[in-house]
Amino acid sequence: MKFIGELIAHHLRRYPRMELADVYKLLHQAAMGSGHAVHDPADARAKLEEELTRLEEGPDDPVADPISPDGKVARIHLRPYVAAGHNVDLLVDAFVHTARAYPAAPDRLERFCGCLGDVAAAGGLPYARNEVERYVKTIAASGYPVVRHSDAYRAAYHPAYRVVGLDLLPALHRI
Repeated sequence: MKFIGELIAHHLRRYPRMELADVYKLLHQAAMGSGHAVHDPADARAKLEEELTRLEEGPDDPVADPISPDGKVARIHLRPYVAAGHNVDLLVDAFVHTARAYPAAPDRLERFCGCLGDVAAAGGLPYARNEVERYVKTIAASGYPVVRHSDAYRAAYHPAYRVVGLDLLPALHRI
């Protein structure tokens, strides 16, 4: 699947310390959105506000980083979002709305993961095909769960973002 190869290549260029868990997390977010992360809107707001108080230095991320095949779902990176003066309340509202309104697509996640072996075989991943296929088999047997970023990824990049529908943040369309 061309989209998967391009998405992964783009992220590996920016985040070369990505591990398989980070690749899978990216695909999970692209297919499943952010529904798993919002159980209570007030809690989502409180967690974001708390995270903003402890942001660490990180890579030079774009504000919006589209991750879905149609480009409508993106990681909104908190450091550049706040630095650009964007409204945090709008981000929280967009995050909560995305969690509720953007349907998760487990079949799409399965297709995305199913092509990872081919991506690895074509040189699009820094892992052997059999290693990737073993990881995908384990993830599939676990029901394609939500995972955290790897320790290496968190230590290197201090990820701080929310997955949202870009149409819910019209100010970002001008960026």
